[in-house]
Amino acid sequence: MIHKTISLADQVFDQLETDILGGKYARGEVLTESRLSEELGVSRTPIREAVRRLEQEHIIEDCGKGMMVLSITGEDCRNIYEIRSRIEGLAAAACARNITESQLAELKEIVELQEFYTEKGDSEKVKTMDSAFHVNIYKFSGSPVFYDTLEPLHKKIQKYRKVAVSLRSRAGESAQEHRYIYEAIAAHDSKAAEQAMNNHIVSAQRHMNTIIETQSE
Repeated sequence: MIHKTISLADQVFDQLETDILGGKYARGEVLTESRLSEELGVSRTPIREAVRRLEQEHIIEDCGKGMMVLSITGEDCRNIYEIRSRIEGLAAAACARNITESQLAELKEIVELQEFYTEKGDSEKVKTMDSAFHVNIYKFSGSPVFYDTLEPLHKKIQKYRKVAVSLRSRAGESAQEHRYIYEAIAAHDSKAAEQAMNNHIVSAQRHMNTIIETQSE
């Protein structure tokens, strides 16, 4: 599963983070170095380094017998959306001011691919394009602070987002909302971009709250 390269420890961390946040390991499940070493086909050294980083991210914690999965709760997800609702619009506004023509072309391609995969009903590709859209706006904002703040938050709710994009009605709405955001950014209209992003986050938050409530029943 893991390709042995110079950045092996980083690959192990990325894989474990994806597996935990994606729901492969259940909340409360205990993971050991020996188990992870066997599953990923690597020595315990990169596992140990990745585990330390995951503990710092509050995704797992030492429970004596190994590392217990904390993952992200529904309340965590609500808090993350509350933070995003307050600052992601600012990132979109900055993106509208600072984006280059080549970056704009890249963003347009992402929007078009998301629309294509939404029409095809390919939820995995839709999730990938959805993430790429937001992460690139953080990157193209011209501010490392926006990226460093928002990218980890966006990544942490992937388990809930996976459920959301599997519902075609919401996937279609999200693709259309991304189109509105892109058009405002393409027009270099920072106010319109901020408003379109704020509307999108509020809509996504409302939908996510419904998913969380359903899963907790």
